[in-house]
Amino acid sequence: MATANVQSGTSRPTPLPPLTDGPHRKRLGLVALVATFGGLLFGYDTGVINGALRPMTAELALTPITEGVVTSSLLFGAAAGAVGGGRLSDTWGRRKTIILLAVLFLAGALACVFAPGFEVMVLGRIILGLAVGGASSVVPVYLAELAPYEIRGSLAGRNELMIVVGQLAAFVVNAVIGNVWGEHPGVWRIMLAVAALPAIALFLGMLRMPESPRWLISRRRTQEALEVLSTIRSPERAAAEMADVKHLADEEEQMNLSGWGALKNKWILRILLVGIGLGVAQQLTGINSIMYYGQSVLIEAGFDSGAALIANVAPGVIAVVGGVIGLSLMQRINRRTTLITGFILTTACHFLIGIASIALPVGDPARPFVILALVVAFVGSMQTFLNIAVWVMLSEIFPLHIRGFAIGVSIFCLWIANAFLGLFFPSLVAAVGITGTFFLFGAVGILALVFIYTQVPETRGRTLEALEEDVTTGAIYIVHKKQATTGH
Repeated sequence: MATANVQSGTSRPTPLPPLTDGPHRKRLGLVALVATFGGLLFGYDTGVINGALRPMTAELALTPITEGVVTSSLLFGAAAGAVGGGRLSDTWGRRKTIILLAVLFLAGALACVFAPGFEVMVLGRIILGLAVGGASSVVPVYLAELAPYEIRGSLAGRNELMIVVGQLAAFVVNAVIGNVWGEHPGVWRIMLAVAALPAIALFLGMLRMPESPRWLISRRRTQEALEVLSTIRSPERAAAEMADVKHLADEEEQMNLSGWGALKNKWILRILLVGIGLGVAQQLTGINSIMYYGQSVLIEAGFDSGAALIANVAPGVIAVVGGVIGLSLMQRINRRTTLITGFILTTACHFLIGIASIALPVGDPARPFVILALVVAFVGSMQTFLNIAVWVMLSEIFPLHIRGFAIGVSIFCLWIANAFLGLFFPSLVAAVGITGTFFLFGAVGILALVFIYTQVPETRGRTLEALEEDVTTGAIYIVHKKQATTGH
């Protein structure tokens, strides 16, 4: 039988009763489904700009600079939302914070739909950014804290799957609306308005969802925590998990591990730096440049505007397929193995795209299709091996009392990297072309591989509490080194 704790940082064995089927499993699935509407909105609101930007630029008379500001304003807002949402969820609760984010999603969408000009559009995009950033830090934590450790990877990873489903939905909506009502001057407003529907669903759904039991325990609301656990676990499992979480929460409270003060512990500082590195490395693959500017990249490759809008759906489809495969890998393959495989594949795709753009000059009929195929391979590799693994690891590597804070800081850095890429990607392509841009992404990928191999510990197959004890004592790095030397 699986045990809750690998004996590396503690002498306290904590065997847990096995998972069982029943109404509690269905309840857990429903909670996860409702919460991941936050991921769906994250995906739609970041992806819709891909097709809405060109008609918006024409109607609002945007310049290349203001076009970049409209795109990146959501991303800078998301950086602030990640930190603010993380801190708020530590003090106010995961559930209440997600409800607030649903309100921001709706308000931001309406502001963008009815924006009369550039200034209101940027304001609406910033509001959406606050919601997207908050959702990116709070929803994965909420799911990880609700999940049994045996299926934590697949449950927490559902949020990333919903993000790519949201992006695909944006690409499909853009392609349909753009080709049916493309001549209509306000076509981009219709594209943006669709986001209001899942925002309303998230708000109404979360009103009926429970608070995270681990957060309740950290607030000494143990009876409420047990009641919540009893709805998503068997009675025996709920009682055993409750005792484990409460024991560690009491230990942490005595150590005063919260906020910036927790960083006095060198091991917690180190794991925070690992989290920041994971987030930034994920963004510097350039994945979101493809998601935001995919149509522009494909036009640069040789497609005309209408064909590029339709061809742009292909990376969206492969992202969802890769996400489904990646979700199943979370339960079968170690996180480190998944990440290393992903960076090898994406880095290879970057160099191949750069080589193809040299070998096939502009005007060659094969050029757009070869580059499209390589972009699809890159997105598929990214979604299958990297995106879900990164978000799952960020949700599980941090101790309970600073989980919201630490994931907020990590995702703040992720969004800042994302924002600067969104702001400067058009200028980068204009300056050095597809060739130089993707060679640059490839070079960064090599650095990321070195970072993953030397710094990132393994987290699969262990409870959050077992991981937490080893993180706060540094034992997790000793385990990682032993695994590296023995080949496991």
